[in-house]
Amino acid sequence: MQTIRIIIIALLLPMVTLAQKVSVSGKVTSADTKATIPGASVYLSNSSVGTSTGNDGGFSLNGLNPGQYMLVVSAVGYESSTQTILINNQEVKLDVSLSPKIIALNEVRITPMSKSDRREALARFKTEFIGAGPYAADCKIVNPDVLSFSFLNNKAILQASTSDFLIVDNDALGYRIKFTLKSYESNVYTGDIVYKGARVFEEMKGGDSKKRKWYQRRDNVYYGSAMHFYRSLAKDSLEANGFKIYRLSRQMNNARPSDEEIEKALVRTSRFKRDSVMYWAKLQRSSHYINNKFKGKFLVKDIVQQSEKPGLFGLRFPDNLYVQYNKRWETNFYRDVYRSPDDLNYATTIVSMTGERTFIVFDKNGAIIGDGPFYEGDWSQQRISTQLPVDYLPYGKLPRSLP
Repeated sequence: MQTIRIIIIALLLPMVTLAQKVSVSGKVTSADTKATIPGASVYLSNSSVGTSTGNDGGFSLNGLNPGQYMLVVSAVGYESSTQTILINNQEVKLDVSLSPKIIALNEVRITPMSKSDRREALARFKTEFIGAGPYAADCKIVNPDVLSFSFLNNKAILQASTSDFLIVDNDALGYRIKFTLKSYESNVYTGDIVYKGARVFEEMKGGDSKKRKWYQRRDNVYYGSAMHFYRSLAKDSLEANGFKIYRLSRQMNNARPSDEEIEKALVRTSRFKRDSVMYWAKLQRSSHYINNKFKGKFLVKDIVQQSEKPGLFGLRFPDNLYVQYNKRWETNFYRDVYRSPDDLNYATTIVSMTGERTFIVFDKNGAIIGDGPFYEGDWSQQRISTQLPVDYLPYGKLPRSLP
């Protein structure tokens, strides 16, 4: 299976700590007229906490844990506002001013995408963004018309953005997800998927039977996930939660042509010699890496450091972080995920740094702060269809009566 790189540039992630519940309230107004703005969306990014302003422009977010959050406010016709707020044990009151959107008159004209190309772009976006796993079939994009698409490099690159909230109903997990997609780009040659934005989760309504399925599926998604791992890492409780971590060194396979070169060669030779097709297909199945070697287990104390801000941690490691979750079997094959001869085929992820970053910042709630790392293997398949709000807590054994 082709390696998928999921790089979510999470601009707006909250940091949560457990303590006394408090609230954030305030009013949203227009920066130019000073008039109040009713119906504006106010939420804490990547969480299940959100509301809309009333007729007087007022809002209130209640039942919050003290900590650091990113508050997002958006309204039709206005530029979105984002600000970091720090909550202690007292109610926070603030006013938010939104600036009207300015439409430039000399914008470059963009050739409209044909209907067939848009259908192709939307189908590809659904697979890449929502996923292709068992829960993806129960996910529906409610308002696809807010999506703008463009193809580059002979359709190898797909770009997308939204003019308003992109709404996805996940009937498998019982969430309506509202996503502001600032930018999105995927590359079929490299497998890279990079997007920026903020989202809020809303509970869907259902009877007890449906809720039980939702809660059980949410727990199934949570256990062994990246969120579960980082929370366990923060508490130094990896093995108790089924995780093992190793140091893996490897080298790039320089004898392997680039994915783009292989794809083009397969298209070029498909109508000619069978031997040529088999040669390039074999190269396509080969790994990007050689000389894979395990260099022992990592100790949490050697790779994780508490930051100066309570609840924030820094993760730094040499080579690559090899993560095994021994409470679930791997059902997919990943060509770039090395396995030792005595491996029992547990769910496995290889974590490495992206760009020039040398460390990963995460909070005790399991959220990555800033640019995300590069995942190969199990976590690379996590999409909108299997994502949970950052304030999610597993249910465990469900009671007879449900909330």
